[in-house]
Amino acid sequence: MERALREYHERREESARLAAKLLLASAVTAPRVGGIDEISVQYIEDRDSIEEMAIVVEKMAEDNPSWDFFRSDAVQIRDSDVVLVMADRRSGHDPMDSNCNLCGHTLCDSWRKVPKLPDEPSVAFRGPFCLLRSMNLAYALGGAVTLARQLGIDHAIKMSVGVAALRMGLTPYKCDIALGFLASVTEKSPFKDLPRQYDQYNAAVLENRLIGRLFPTFRSIYS
Repeated sequence: MERALREYHERREESARLAAKLLLASAVTAPRVGGIDEISVQYIEDRDSIEEMAIVVEKMAEDNPSWDFFRSDAVQIRDSDVVLVMADRRSGHDPMDSNCNLCGHTLCDSWRKVPKLPDEPSVAFRGPFCLLRSMNLAYALGGAVTLARQLGIDHAIKMSVGVAALRMGLTPYKCDIALGFLASVTEKSPFKDLPRQYDQYNAAVLENRLIGRLFPTFRSIYS
């Protein structure tokens, strides 16, 4: 029985990693504005690396009052089998020079003169961004989401993962914006139907409370 369960979990994790690599391929081959490669996709499956990212996201919850939900995101990161980080390499410093006005500036030269937000812990992405180039990131995420639905892979897109990846130096040089794609293969999706304070009520915390606190008490009373 133990061997069968161990093999089941090994195959489950193997299927999640295989699927995530296919999701990476779908993100890479998604349409691009101008047909030029401007997207970077990082693949993370190592448990230590995933835990390190979760810790960074957890700490960032203290940097901005609006980021309290990052605590819940950290738990979801830990529950993921694989994490993909998708980053745009050009939208933050090299506009398309099409004067499309999507960003609110009539001319791209005007966009270039806009000062960036301060480099502070409470700021996620400093901007401004060329929205025409940023569409490439949306196309990449859309390609991964479409395939994930077809394959039956539980998934979620997280801003917090992208911010953490930038701060951890996981993205290539000059990437100014990134988003995270969490993937999981489990009986219950770790990304759906979650309470607001999921960091306090998730399964791992409840199990720790039961085994770590209540079980020793029961054992002492009934032994």
